[in-house]
Amino acid sequence: MLIELGIYLVSGAVVGFFAGLLGIGGGLILVPILTSVFAYYLNTPHLVHLAIGTSLATILITAISSVKAHQKYQAIRRDLFKKLAVGIFVGGFLGAWIAQFMSASLLSKTFAILELLIALRMITNFQPPATRNMPGYGGSFVAGSLIGTVSTLVGVGGGAINIPYMACHNIKMQQAIATSAALGLPVAIAGTIGFMWTGWDAINLPEYTTGYIYWPAFLGIVVTSYFTAPIGAKLTHKLPVKNLKKIFAVLLILLAIKMFLF
Repeated sequence: MLIELGIYLVSGAVVGFFAGLLGIGGGLILVPILTSVFAYYLNTPHLVHLAIGTSLATILITAISSVKAHQKYQAIRRDLFKKLAVGIFVGGFLGAWIAQFMSASLLSKTFAILELLIALRMITNFQPPATRNMPGYGGSFVAGSLIGTVSTLVGVGGGAINIPYMACHNIKMQQAIATSAALGLPVAIAGTIGFMWTGWDAINLPEYTTGYIYWPAFLGIVVTSYFTAPIGAKLTHKLPVKNLKKIFAVLLILLAIKMFLF
């Protein structure tokens, strides 16, 4: 148990840092790590569902810490948050509902494909021309619903989708990262409740779970991620984020391959 807890503590520190730095919520790293750790320590067929549900629960704490740090720089666009948050929240529940009908293998491969696409975008630095303005509340609700559904389905905070979406609508990168960190809150809230609900009656779950949330992993991760997220958020405004994303993308490719072979 001590070794297992140590893995969660170290994972939380790494995830929190990158969540604050890149506004990604940390799930892109955390889900593959938790899947591997759970496969070793837990005897259950619900490994991927538990990894995704637990990841979403930890994003709630990480996002709160990251938002506090970004607020010091006045970088969070409250108007964008209001436009997208409702749709993201609704989509979050939808993603959790869909996940219950997917096998662990299918869910793992879905995660791997999304992670690989995100990594390739980071490496190529592909970005649609920023020639459009943000849509109104109707269009933002539709976009937010899609973002929330995909994000919750694979256990990420939505930053990997939110940031390029806002950037191609003429939003400055630092503002997109900060606002994305705030939008991790509705994703995490809806996803956590959704995975608790859909896994409530699941059989062969390990001890210390509520639905698809495994609390020992949650506690170990948030203890360190809460403190490292502000460090990453502070460095967002000082480090060359674009270059760091390319390095981070290589890690994502390796993790995507691992999840695809699960």
